[in-house]
Amino acid sequence: MESVRISAGFATHTGHHRAANEDSYLAAHPLYIVADGMGGHDAGDRASQAVVRAFRPLAGRDGVAVEDVRDAIRNAQAFVGAIAATTVRGAGSTLTGLVQIVQDGAPHWLVVNIGDSRVYRASARGLERLTVDHSLMQQELDNGNLHPDDASAYPYRNVITRAVGAAASPPDFGLHPVLPGERFLVCSDGLTNEVAETEIYELLASGQDCQLTADRLIERALENGGRDNVTVVVVGVTA
Repeated sequence: MESVRISAGFATHTGHHRAANEDSYLAAHPLYIVADGMGGHDAGDRASQAVVRAFRPLAGRDGVAVEDVRDAIRNAQAFVGAIAATTVRGAGSTLTGLVQIVQDGAPHWLVVNIGDSRVYRASARGLERLTVDHSLMQQELDNGNLHPDDASAYPYRNVITRAVGAAASPPDFGLHPVLPGERFLVCSDGLTNEVAETEIYELLASGQDCQLTADRLIERALENGGRDNVTVVVVGVTA
């Protein structure tokens, strides 16, 4: 495979209606992850920060393996579980993102997901969502009980079925080769609840550098209401 260059841009914002930012992120090669905390102002931010803390030892390392990622997830579950045990409302967090690993001697993206934050891949073929939401709404969509046109009004759209810190919440994994010309977006639902996927793709494919793209995605979420914390990490692969 030809040599590639990885670049990244990242941004987060509390939004217009929240008192605190319960999102956290880590963008330090080979890690690009987002965590969206739950548990209120007294625990949600701590939960998402605990997820990042569990992954931070892998930052800057070469040759990260799948088992290293599994160990980090186990540590994140333990960290968040300890926080939940000290609160009345409990605590939890989503976890989603990309980790560059070596598979069969070649670099690959390992996509990991627990909850309803998302990873997208943008290329000349269009925009592809690489994660499946672990949510009641996604279950209803998959079962045919909810039409996509009615999803925005679904009253339980923010109820998730898996979370770091909760029982029976295994991660989903995906594996993709590292290819030049592709861009990835890791984001919390504060973006996807405000900005349509068509516009997300337009911004990712605009040719702007990753940081400008990340900033613009945040701006659009705020312009469209900014009802939640919003966090984005944009990763670009060039030859």
